[in-house]
Amino acid sequence: MDRQPLLETSTEKQSTAGRCGKCLQVLRRQLLIVCLVLALVLGASVGAALRSLDPPLSSRQIIYLRFPGDLLMNMLSFLIVPLIASSLVSGLASLDTQSSGKIGLRAVVYYLMTTLAAVVLGIILCVSIQPGTRGGEPEVTPEDDVTVVNTADTFLDLIRQCFPDNIVEMCFRKTVTEQVLRPNGTNVSMTTVQNDTGGETVPSVYDPVPVKTDGVNVLGLVVFSILLGVVTGHLGDRGRPILIAAQAVCDATMCLVQLVIWYSPVGILCLIAAKLVEIEDLARTFQQLSFYFLTVTAGLLVHAGATLPLIYLAVVRKNPYRYLLGVLEPLVTALATSSSSATMPVTMRCLEVNNHVDPRVVKFVIPVGATVNMDGTALYEAVAAIFIGQMRGFHMDIGRIVTISITATAAAIGAAGVPQAGLVTMVIVLSAVGFPVDDVALILAVDWLLDRIRTAVNVLGDAFGAGIVHHLSKAELRILDHQNIALPEDDVIITVEHEPRESTSLLQDDELKNKYSATKCHDKKFVDVNTFISTKL
Repeated sequence: MDRQPLLETSTEKQSTAGRCGKCLQVLRRQLLIVCLVLALVLGASVGAALRSLDPPLSSRQIIYLRFPGDLLMNMLSFLIVPLIASSLVSGLASLDTQSSGKIGLRAVVYYLMTTLAAVVLGIILCVSIQPGTRGGEPEVTPEDDVTVVNTADTFLDLIRQCFPDNIVEMCFRKTVTEQVLRPNGTNVSMTTVQNDTGGETVPSVYDPVPVKTDGVNVLGLVVFSILLGVVTGHLGDRGRPILIAAQAVCDATMCLVQLVIWYSPVGILCLIAAKLVEIEDLARTFQQLSFYFLTVTAGLLVHAGATLPLIYLAVVRKNPYRYLLGVLEPLVTALATSSSSATMPVTMRCLEVNNHVDPRVVKFVIPVGATVNMDGTALYEAVAAIFIGQMRGFHMDIGRIVTISITATAAAIGAAGVPQAGLVTMVIVLSAVGFPVDDVALILAVDWLLDRIRTAVNVLGDAFGAGIVHHLSKAELRILDHQNIALPEDDVIITVEHEPRESTSLLQDDELKNKYSATKCHDKKFVDVNTFISTKL
């Protein structure tokens, strides 16, 4: 009589234990993401708590607070050069010239399409919401420093950086053009600045001077690695040692990335807390720029949550949000580090491990995308330019809107190749439509936060791009897999299984149809590639 209740109690305990075990397994698999989210929340909480101290933290104390975060940024930064070079060389060398050209063309078309879509979305939101006519006008203090920029010199810098004069120096230094003030002179750039009285303007003469500045020349590194990878693949067996070495460096670098990522929650916590403590008047800043901030944020969220997933859904025909879950880790890292390049190692690892994107596609699309694909930056620049024009009372005709669209798209593509990317590219857009470039200082107060959000959107755009290019390039990748397998004797036909419950016969290739016609193969023996290789070994 008492056995039935005992059996029911035992069954309930087993089911409860099973549910707990499943929850622990899920938590174990997502432990890093949970730690990253907790680091963001704790960092914001610690920063808010430290702001209430009286007296406030000194600059030295803030440096101490930010120190673990600086270590994280340094560790991610020193992995950028070996990862970009090795991944591009190994990825392109493993492709033939025709396949790499098709993959590259698809990636470029995707970059241009999504960047232009982000710009158009930003313009529509800004024209509809009119943030420049709402809220209080931000104050520009004398300490606000705006860099003088010449549009032509900036674009020449981009071309110059693509072809550096020293491949070793490009790993830590690059050439940029500085505008040096001259008392007198002709045939030089002209601009105007306000005098101390604030009423009159006096001409200032600037002379362009190319100088070397500290920082990785990412454009030069990408161009050199692409060329070396294409040539290595074209050499065939003679270039195989370079391919093997690049692949080994890439694998070793990814192992180092795995170690760094487990330290990232500590660094992220300290970076967020220190940044919140540094802001002098947080409430007033957001009150003055609230509508501008909300417009940019809404545009970025719509682009990340609707535009990019819809493009992925239309091309790949799979659930885009399930794909997005696989790249949550690099998105959180981008929010904390505010750097697409620093997030690149995490993005590559998650795409290969979580979303099962072909490593050859990842090694090509992600390094290039981290350099030239800046959807969030393009949207931000378009909104900021129109916001400044609305605030200053400029008439926004169709000509200026088209100019902003084209200039913001072009400037965003080259953003990674110039110092202070957000500031300089913003000045380029303002100069193109004739708006006062000094007004950039009006929006710098909230730029630190918007920069983190738009960086996450940039990273998400790269991730979706890798998935789309992988889907469109399956035919080329399948042919490459076939070409890497020696043809067997006439009595065996190999089939290669690429996906579960989906196999493709070599008879689909035109060259093989001539050798193995369908009329001759009715009595042939079909075997799986793994079976064939194991018998040969």
